[in-house]
Amino acid sequence: MNHDVIISCAVTGDDTKVTKSPHCAVTPEQIAATAVAAAQAGAAVVHIHVRDPDTGAFSMETRHYREVVKRIRESKVDVIVNLTCGMGGYIVVGEQGLKDTPAPGSDFVTQEDRMRHVIDLCHEGLYRPDIATLDCGSLNFGDGNRAYVSTPNYLRQGAAIAKDLGVKPELEIFDTGNLWFVKQLIKEGLLTAPRSFSCAWGYPGASPPTSVTCWRWSIPCPRTATGGRSPSAACRCLGRPNRSCWAATSGSGWRTTCI
Repeated sequence: MNHDVIISCAVTGDDTKVTKSPHCAVTPEQIAATAVAAAQAGAAVVHIHVRDPDTGAFSMETRHYREVVKRIRESKVDVIVNLTCGMGGYIVVGEQGLKDTPAPGSDFVTQEDRMRHVIDLCHEGLYRPDIATLDCGSLNFGDGNRAYVSTPNYLRQGAAIAKDLGVKPELEIFDTGNLWFVKQLIKEGLLTAPRSFSCAWGYPGASPPTSVTCWRWSIPCPRTATGGRSPSAACRCLGRPNRSCWAATSGSGWRTTCI
């Protein structure tokens, strides 16, 4: 594993339309094989979403995550496994307010249910993930009535669950307000150093993927015991100084991460 430049590969992306590419992995076997290939090509982290093998739609089923992680571990590749906990946060608002809200397309569940697969795998003990995502704020997705909702108390619950399980949360940051609340979680003792950030730029409703965004995000970055601020990379300050941020384009968003 390359410890100087940390490359993360989201092997399926976060879109339900698998028809966008004929190469999109759908079954647990395909997703695991793609993750193993990414690790062999140099990825240090694989970011995993699973799908219903029959329909290709996103799934939150523990059994699919279990099979993916099992196959990755049994391959003996040296890679960090990161499981998404982002599903279950979407609300589609109806045109008539509460009369037709939540509208079709909503999948909103509790924070515990968003993390159910991680909880299950950790309690089982055989195929624990190394990292699980924590979406650090709410935002509009697209230009319709779809929103992703991640409230302060939900985030507190998610951070506490990850801490209790011994799983490192990947803090997904879509805008500077998310960074403000991360500092609050640090003050409350819910996030321990070193912290892993994924700065998700370019998504509809999130910060734009520009050099100005990178510089602007360096201002509110919280300090850690192992790093200082750096305007050249918004999240470089959040990890160890001898590690480099990576940037990658995947789907509609642009991300930089430091661990």
